[in-house]
Amino acid sequence: MAKHKQEEFEDFGLGEKSSSQGYRALNKDGSFNIEKTNISFFERLNFFHSLVTMKWSHFFGVVVLTYLLVNTLFATIYSLIGIEHLTGIHGSSPFEQFMEAFFFSAQTITTLGYGQVAPLGLLANIVAATESLLGLLFFALATGLLYGRFSKPISKIKFSQKAIIAPYQDINGFMFRLVNPQKNELLDVEINVSVSMKRENSELRDFHILNLERDNVRFFPSMWTVVHPIDKNSPLYGLNKNDYFEKDFEFIAMLKAFDESSGQMVYSRSSYKPEEIEWGQKFVYTAKRHNGKLLVDVGRINESEKAELN
Repeated sequence: MAKHKQEEFEDFGLGEKSSSQGYRALNKDGSFNIEKTNISFFERLNFFHSLVTMKWSHFFGVVVLTYLLVNTLFATIYSLIGIEHLTGIHGSSPFEQFMEAFFFSAQTITTLGYGQVAPLGLLANIVAATESLLGLLFFALATGLLYGRFSKPISKIKFSQKAIIAPYQDINGFMFRLVNPQKNELLDVEINVSVSMKRENSELRDFHILNLERDNVRFFPSMWTVVHPIDKNSPLYGLNKNDYFEKDFEFIAMLKAFDESSGQMVYSRSSYKPEEIEWGQKFVYTAKRHNGKLLVDVGRINESEKAELN
């Protein structure tokens, strides 16, 4: 009874109900195909996550834009106080004076200070001191974010674009391949593969964890073919290609490993839908020996050839 109850609610947090045929919980790149709506702006706001996860070009764009806006703001404040409260201003037109105030602000916020321009009077000195403090805080924050982006463990595990149903021993097996294209060493690699399918005459979905030929490896320097034997204990047993489409199958693969270079755990995931599964194929061997080394052709990760199913 307890085991049945556990299986009944084993939905991995993805939800048991699918709204339509073609439901996909996990995209090929590992991102979740789920969007949350009706959330207020402040509830959705997460500056740290956005700045750490956005593209590098966007990150530097935000830093530069913030730097320009802050200096423009303080240059405006200096102009409103009066340019005469800044020594060494030689511009004759309002624009030239504003630009000199802008560059004085840039020197102040970085605590650089060439000494050509200096504040005069209590108010101008208060603004300059405030800007110096904000500059220290701003650059400390930017440095922390930059370090966070560099130190964040990122797994770039490459999954094969397709999975296959191939002969395996005296039965068949569900297979896909993965490889680590980078030079960092991954240790104690574990993989979990599950399948989600629609229940008969229902909008609800069942989730099953698949037994694998091997669900972990100590080292991961080469290409790994993950195999689920389709035996009598498999939820795939006795099903054909059409059943995969009718039941709207989704195979979800989740990998975790220890990254030796960063000293942290890394995670990667992907999924396969029925249209991404080829029947009666087997993966070709992609490794060969050359000058005493084993060469693995990562570009052939998706290459397969025809094979008779059992």
